[in-house]
Amino acid sequence: MLNDIKKDAQARMAKSIEALRHTLVKVRTGRASTALVEHLRVNYYGSDVPLSQVATVAISDARSLTITPWEKQIVGAVEKAILASDLGLTPNTAGTTIRLNLPALTEERRKELSKVVHAEGEDAKVAIRNIRRDANQQVKDLLKDKQITEDEERRTEEEIQKLTDKSIKDVDDVVKAKEQELMAV
Repeated sequence: MLNDIKKDAQARMAKSIEALRHTLVKVRTGRASTALVEHLRVNYYGSDVPLSQVATVAISDARSLTITPWEKQIVGAVEKAILASDLGLTPNTAGTTIRLNLPALTEERRKELSKVVHAEGEDAKVAIRNIRRDANQQVKDLLKDKQITEDEERRTEEEIQKLTDKSIKDVDDVVKAKEQELMAV
């Protein structure tokens, strides 16, 4: 019973950290990455589909991406999706190939993105603390129903706190790594 609560809390904390990593992949650094555009949705015959389902996205060099739609008719739709996104990139089209050149980040833009990374990290920490609160509440409910002793409650809450501390340290490490990646010129 107590082990189930701890395992559930640990799994949910790990998912929060993974969600943070997934979110931070979309934050643009100085290097080209296919993850920058994979989340874009393209209007394809009346329905919005992810870019990866209608085109091939490749890294051509450190600062540029190449997008090759599978059908010539949707080149315009892919361009519109890129222009409508919050990436701030202008597509260059040559036939059926779309090229995205990623300009170098300015110091000001790096600082803005650093703030975004920190905010995402704080959101992940809040999620982890909420998981801790839920787990501790489940333990308190078991104590109230007299299914566990006070010693078991205290020990379990300490173990949950250790899990929380470890998860928050992991979040800090992920944020620090992303920030170093952002600040590297």
